[in-house]
Amino acid sequence: MTTSNNKDIVKAGSFKTLFQLQAMDVPKPGDVIKGKVISVDKGEIHIDIEGMTTGVVRGEELFAESSEYGHLKVGDVVEATLVELENENGEMELSFRIAGFKRAWENMKKFLKDGLTLKAKITGANKGGLMIQVEALAAFMPVSQLSPDNYPRVAGGDKNRIFEKLREMVGKEMEVKVIDVNEMEEKLIVSERAVWEDSQKAVLDAYKIGDVVEGEVSALTSFGAFIRFGEGLEGLVHISEIAWQRIDHPKDVLKVGQKVKAQIIQLDHSKIYLSIKRTIDDPWKSVKEKYKVGETVKGKVLKIESFGLMIGLDKDIHGLAHISELSDEPIANLADKFKPGQELELEIVSLEPAEHRLGLKLAGVKGRSGRRSEAKEKMAKDEGKKLLKDETFVGEERKPEEVKE
Repeated sequence: MTTSNNKDIVKAGSFKTLFQLQAMDVPKPGDVIKGKVISVDKGEIHIDIEGMTTGVVRGEELFAESSEYGHLKVGDVVEATLVELENENGEMELSFRIAGFKRAWENMKKFLKDGLTLKAKITGANKGGLMIQVEALAAFMPVSQLSPDNYPRVAGGDKNRIFEKLREMVGKEMEVKVIDVNEMEEKLIVSERAVWEDSQKAVLDAYKIGDVVEGEVSALTSFGAFIRFGEGLEGLVHISEIAWQRIDHPKDVLKVGQKVKAQIIQLDHSKIYLSIKRTIDDPWKSVKEKYKVGETVKGKVLKIESFGLMIGLDKDIHGLAHISELSDEPIANLADKFKPGQELELEIVSLEPAEHRLGLKLAGVKGRSGRRSEAKEKMAKDEGKKLLKDETFVGEERKPEEVKE
């Protein structure tokens, strides 16, 4: 077939026949086709396809899904997705929009594989995290993936206040890393924390579990305290690791800006867990040198619970006076009889240093142990009477005069 014949076929619109003559596969909608830009007009871009036909990208299909389609000029080699083999003008109908999406998803897979960092823009927020624009795609960043500098620390974990903090970030740009890609479900998850982890890796490598660091309390929450130390590092001291005694809230013993010492007890990538109480001796180790079971002591009511009173014997040792150890009569409401700060005279009824437990009862009250002793004594007396009666009965049965011939 001559060139002139090929041109005649093109004019006749038989692209399928032309591709067959050239021993090439006929493209189908959805295929990505490569070509060279031959004209850039308002609302249309024409592309030469293998020197055999012309393709056109127009209308919404021109939407720049990827930055590479934003500033095209004549001579640029581009890829576009085939929408229709022939349109009303006998040209291939192409799309940058679809090709842009495909290219963008491929890029995200590459970013994930290579661990590359890229810039992204925050476009929205909800109570769970941030909506992010990454190139042509919409991504999501959970709150947990924010860096320590941007993590919204809100007292009590109030979701509405967290949402307010997140909304303040809308419109800002940040560097992120791709941590999950699922093109089929159109799910793209990114992380700012991963970028921060990379920058801090060398610093983190200088620390190990057991190291004691000096830092400053940077934030207080219901579940613990954040301590900033070293070169921009920050760790969490859980409420159970703040003090040896029981506390209701970190603010009871710490304040923001306070200088403290803490021991590193766990390193999990960028997550650092610390303990303040482990930097001081456990006062419960020597508690038996200060207090004895049966001893009468003075204590102050620290807190009133439904089940009893939390009592402070000194600044380190706290005990519990169970409701059953506070009166020999039922108490409907402890708050009617006791007040925080009230000093009481009590008796130590149990001491368990390993479990950090000390049991108390109000002086003069029989308490559970007293009532148990009374019950045992009564039970013993009742048992004795029963045995005495049984023995008398047996003896009477054996009296010779009552035995019948």
